[in-house]
Amino acid sequence: GVLYGSFVACATPDLKRLVAYSSLAQMGFITLGVMSGSAIATEGAILLMFNHGVITAGFFLLIGFIERRRASYQIRDLAGLQGPAPVLAALFTVVMMASIGLPGLSGFVSEYLILIGTFATHAWWAAFATLGVLASAAYLLWAFQRVFHGRAHGPNEHLEDARAAERWVMVPVVVLVVALGVFPQPVLSRIAPSVDRLVAHEIAAVHR
Repeated sequence: GVLYGSFVACATPDLKRLVAYSSLAQMGFITLGVMSGSAIATEGAILLMFNHGVITAGFFLLIGFIERRRASYQIRDLAGLQGPAPVLAALFTVVMMASIGLPGLSGFVSEYLILIGTFATHAWWAAFATLGVLASAAYLLWAFQRVFHGRAHGPNEHLEDARAAERWVMVPVVVLVVALGVFPQPVLSRIAPSVDRLVAHEIAAVHR
């Protein structure tokens, strides 16, 4: 799921579908963490469930803002938006980097826990998942380059930047992805006891 979702996302010309396929890759990551048999990876998977919901909400909000202005999700219709809409570009950058797993943002903590936990129990699974991480970074950065960089043309030249209401809507998303990237421990400490019991139960079931 991690690799399939990532590679299909690379080929889609539609920004909304790209985010949908990236969700498929994230679900593969979550499944990997849960099935790894590692408490650390399971904690990362549970944290990623929450992170994924926040990040995906941010993506679809921003894509909705763009679609409202251009009436299109097609990447070929969007180019050079960073010039006329720098705030939209900045918000998209924060959400995108959280999804990629930039250190200091929420996606990094959950993906790191899944990878190190899985590596301890199934090294090959972790290796394939790492390829998925690299692929997701590639397609998200490529999409960002095509949508926000380059020369704006036609209606894109005068695209309206994020309005005050739209900026306020994005504030909780930005706060959460930064807060969970810098201070994940309060959440992880609540998850850990339940995860330890779950993993202990799984190990006991295997050895019966």
